[in-house]
Amino acid sequence: MKRILFVDDEATIRLTLAAILTKEGFDVTAVASVPEALQAIQTDQFDILLSDLNIGQPGDGFTVVSAMRRVQPRTPTYILTGYPDFENALAAIRSQVDDFFTKPVDVVKLVQTFRGALPAPQHLRHPVSAKKISTIIRENREQVVESWAARCSANEELSRVRLSRSELVEHVPQLLLEIADRIETHPEGASETAVEVAVKHGISRCRQGYALPMLLVEAAILEKTLSELMQENLLSIEISTLIPDLHQMSDAINCAVETAVRAFLQQFSEQNR
Repeated sequence: MKRILFVDDEATIRLTLAAILTKEGFDVTAVASVPEALQAIQTDQFDILLSDLNIGQPGDGFTVVSAMRRVQPRTPTYILTGYPDFENALAAIRSQVDDFFTKPVDVVKLVQTFRGALPAPQHLRHPVSAKKISTIIRENREQVVESWAARCSANEELSRVRLSRSELVEHVPQLLLEIADRIETHPEGASETAVEVAVKHGISRCRQGYALPMLLVEAAILEKTLSELMQENLLSIEISTLIPDLHQMSDAINCAVETAVRAFLQQFSEQNR
């Protein structure tokens, strides 16, 4: 009898599908949250993992997959999603997830798949190397800059000020490095270099003709871009440090914005004396 760990926060789906799989001869453990799933993975052995893509937060089904891959690497893993176009996103993580099923699930196909599911030979499993999000930021810094710049250029408010690409992104690469440093060191406040970069950014934006709220728009776009980068790399993120590191990332961005705003206001005052 194959043991299945089924994770879904929707009670109706969790109870109904678990009952169907049990009737088909599977031993099903059904849980409703990521913490419950992580606890089950640590304490019991499973032959199959089936997890909803969005349990409590968007994409946190990958957190469960990542945990299973580390603790029980031979266990086949499957994602359950309500989005039919998920296959495009899945292509990038095909080495980590064995397959996916779209809601409403085809029960016959699901049962047939699970009955034929075999443990993957250890040597065929791609190792999951856990990384801190600071490492992910460093490794993808150019991608973040390009994505951020494209979004800023497409933003109706920000595009009112005509900037060259070099003017637009001038301080962003260094700011990303400072964010990564802060995540790694967890200081009480911003470093001297981080303050210097933020001050220069605030002064430049004032001279370039920005309105003050535009600094906040830029920062929101950066935070969204970084959040999406973390989403894309959930399977490789070190889960044990994820929450405090995300707090440090947010604090670093907020400190940079506050410093840039003060520098902007000071420069604006000097220009209008």
